[in-house]
Amino acid sequence: MNLLGPFCQTLQDGSFVRLACEIAPRLLQGTATTFQLTVFAMVLGLGVGLLLALGRIYGNKPIYGLSTAYVQFVRGTPVLVQLFLIYYGLPAFEIRLDPFLAAIIGLGLNSAAYQAEYFRGAIQAIGRGQMLAARAVGMTNLQAIGYVILPQALRIVIPPWSNELIYTLKYSSVAYIITTPELMYTGQIIASSPRGPGAFRYFEVFLIVAVIYLVCVLVISKLLDLVEQRVKIPGLEMR
Repeated sequence: MNLLGPFCQTLQDGSFVRLACEIAPRLLQGTATTFQLTVFAMVLGLGVGLLLALGRIYGNKPIYGLSTAYVQFVRGTPVLVQLFLIYYGLPAFEIRLDPFLAAIIGLGLNSAAYQAEYFRGAIQAIGRGQMLAARAVGMTNLQAIGYVILPQALRIVIPPWSNELIYTLKYSSVAYIITTPELMYTGQIIASSPRGPGAFRYFEVFLIVAVIYLVCVLVISKLLDLVEQRVKIPGLEMR
């Protein structure tokens, strides 16, 4: 239900402001889906990316080779091709995924390759002496990584990881190709519909969509700056 309906009726017919008012509820629904898609993809990417980074730093030759091959393949191919492989390619193996789930997996696995490099750089920024000191007091490699290395690396990685979050939010727009009902898809449906306030008003509709993306990015950037300042390591320059 459009709670802005009474207000919208007071605006001039055909005006840009009235258009924005009338299509706002549907676009906000698409925005909510975009945020859900981004969050789930980033969580998946964080988990897989961290494992890939550890595999490239501490893994044996087979693990290092597999991790490196994954990172190179994903970073060397377009995210759209990866989405098509998951959504349109997997049915050949009797695996059919909902568009939303396929988008999460595709964007998450794509983000994992980039997050892996961010984590790898952050981990390698920790002085090697800290690992040696942890081993000297009786910690295993796993304990040293979990209790000494990662707590510092995860704080150092916040600036580049913040960029990845923003990239994933924007890249989520390609999910409209596989009919995921996110913001871009919703705008496309509104503009291409022969009826309704946004009928064939592509420029205005997508201008509103662009403004929504811009606002989301600015808000997220500000919040992440606050988080970075809150958890930064004293005496260590993070930028």
